[in-house]
Amino acid sequence: MTEIIVDAQSTEGTVRQIQRVIGGKIQERWGEYTLDVNSHLAKGNIRFITFDWGVSLLEYDITFFDEICLVMDASEYNPIHFAYCLEGNCGHRFGYQSEKQIKTLEQFQSVIITSRDGGYNYGYFPKNIKLAINVIQITRKQFLKKRLNNVDELNRKLYEVFLDTDHDNAFAYFGAYNLKLADKIGALRKVRTKGMIRMMKIEGLVYEILSMHILQHDKAVNNKMPSTSLLRSELKIVRGLAKKIVKDPSKEYSLDMLALQSGLSQAKLQEGFKLLYTRTVTEYIRHVRLEAARDYIRTTDMNISQIVYTIGFSSRSYFSKIFKNKYGISPSEFQNNSLQTIK
Repeated sequence: MTEIIVDAQSTEGTVRQIQRVIGGKIQERWGEYTLDVNSHLAKGNIRFITFDWGVSLLEYDITFFDEICLVMDASEYNPIHFAYCLEGNCGHRFGYQSEKQIKTLEQFQSVIITSRDGGYNYGYFPKNIKLAINVIQITRKQFLKKRLNNVDELNRKLYEVFLDTDHDNAFAYFGAYNLKLADKIGALRKVRTKGMIRMMKIEGLVYEILSMHILQHDKAVNNKMPSTSLLRSELKIVRGLAKKIVKDPSKEYSLDMLALQSGLSQAKLQEGFKLLYTRTVTEYIRHVRLEAARDYIRTTDMNISQIVYTIGFSSRSYFSKIFKNKYGISPSEFQNNSLQTIK
């Protein structure tokens, strides 16, 4: 096992101390830093961005070739960590806990952790497993100065964590798996614009992801988490089907075909789509097609009939009806408005 001692006073300092052990080179563009590494200890990258409202983004997209133990001294830098594991898994324990008390952050799981002042966080990363981990870190005093932060609206437990600016207490919440967070973090990783626009998009998504972490914790504390009989592996299959539908909305889908393709029963498919997307399978397919149609109207010169065919509908009148029901405007009116905006 390779041990990395971290006693930095910032996210940037943390990554630079990791760099000293695993190697690699850090590059910066518009305040976005990326450590690219290809060494005997690791291959991949770690990126970080620090915003001016007490929040930083830290993302691992890396494979370690030895077990890694990250020993983090909380004396100088002790943020609240909102972590999510998109791929792989990792472990955590506080310094006052034994190794038998290591808790695992599983794939698709949401975790909130902060140590007490002068304490230690131990992070454990497995070897030869691809890791995609998203961590949003909050420096409490700086964050609370932000005018629009109504932390008094949080549930009592999390409220106390935010107001514990002297870092007197440790806190750990290991939530249920959350595939809505996976989709949002996936969108964050796919931001392709450059410069200032890219940073604005990333900042907006970071705020949204943070709110989803907090909302999940609030629902868990108040026993409002939706119950499901589905396994994580089954929800993963449902998410995969949803992605296929988005990628090719024109294909002729049916509940029978999707059930056969996935190996899940129709009842499980319906439960999964309702849980993840608050829609039945049919409603989700229709929603994706209408979203695609709206994008085609905005970005192409196809006429309405061509768009109807392209997204998999056979009736223009039916398409026009459901489009207007969803967006409050007919496709033709929407197209005319889009053309006028371009001019």
